[in-house]
Amino acid sequence: MPYSCGTLIDLHGNCFLKYRIGAIWVEPWGRLMRFAAAACALAIVVCVAVFGAVLAQRATAPVVAPAASLSTSASPAARPSVIAAAPTTKQPTASTVVASVPASEPADASAVAPATALAAALAATQASAPATGVQTSASAAPTAALAAPINCPGNDNALGVSRVVEIDTTGGPGFGFEHFKQYDFLQPGEVVLTFDDGPWPHNTPAVLAALAANCTKAIFFPIGEHTMWAPEILKQVDAAGHTIGSHTWSHKDLSKLSFEDSKVEIEKGISAVAWGLGHPPAPFFRFPALRHPPEDVTYLGQRNIAIFSTDMDSFDFKIHKPEQVIASVMSKLKKNGKGIVLMHDFQRATSEAAPELLKQLKLNGYRVVFMKPKEPVQTIASYDEMLMKEVKLPTVTNRPTQDVVHTIQ
Repeated sequence: MPYSCGTLIDLHGNCFLKYRIGAIWVEPWGRLMRFAAAACALAIVVCVAVFGAVLAQRATAPVVAPAASLSTSASPAARPSVIAAAPTTKQPTASTVVASVPASEPADASAVAPATALAAALAATQASAPATGVQTSASAAPTAALAAPINCPGNDNALGVSRVVEIDTTGGPGFGFEHFKQYDFLQPGEVVLTFDDGPWPHNTPAVLAALAANCTKAIFFPIGEHTMWAPEILKQVDAAGHTIGSHTWSHKDLSKLSFEDSKVEIEKGISAVAWGLGHPPAPFFRFPALRHPPEDVTYLGQRNIAIFSTDMDSFDFKIHKPEQVIASVMSKLKKNGKGIVLMHDFQRATSEAAPELLKQLKLNGYRVVFMKPKEPVQTIASYDEMLMKEVKLPTVTNRPTQDVVHTIQ
């Protein structure tokens, strides 16, 4: 179609070009694009204004709080189900494994003198190594709700037990993020105290005295042979209300044994602890050196025995000073904020550190969670018979000392 071009003057006296196509005058593309850009900018401004008005309305609207839950169990955070050596059985959910139960009234605390010399040594350790020192200021306490006052006779500042959880060990669940990632049931500031390798003269009773003075509880993983040597001490652990699992017969590294020899270590250890207690222990097990052969993990799962690793290892077996044990535990807790703590009631430094360590946990706002099993483990008869060969005089009574010996004068 023929077209022509001419010069036009608008109302403001501006001169611009137009093209005529037939009887219609058309503006050049450049001017049309400028008009389109202006229209888009105007549309964006309108959208921003409308969106801002909606946000302002939501910000001023009242928020209805959710109804409080009637359950006292922890709400586990979503975490990947990763296990170092996965059992062959299907892993249940955290809510079916860990259940909160009411905490029982704490037993009377035995009097324990304050470890003033240890506190001074700890202060010196903190001053020389501030990076790993123990924080005792209020600002260093975990940001969690304060626990209810602890009714602990003789100790107004006792650590106590803030929460008791019952563990369903069906399928052999694993605990401790160093190796097992599935069950994250601890809240910020919560700790589980665990002790390995007992029972041992002097050291285990000293740990028990510190725990009793603070009306708090722990899990003990005794060695079978040690139990045979000192069953009376293990009975003291049981009488104090602590949870008692097992830690093999002789503390061998199971990753270096055949599967059959590993089973003997596991089952003979369980039978020994049951013999020492006079009843079956908890279905809780910890591997020596935290080495988990996959076939042994599967076997424990089939036996419905829970496996305990740790969230933080105190490495107290490498430390010979109690103030260093305290600094090790507290610095790792400060970094992690919560977790299962691995210690050894077999170690003298740990037994000497225990009173001050529990005091530091309280001062820094940490709270103890006590883990109990839903059901005890059942021993296997063939391994019970194997154990009896270790008993020199099996016909001798296994009654507690206090039932046999009485001071009359």
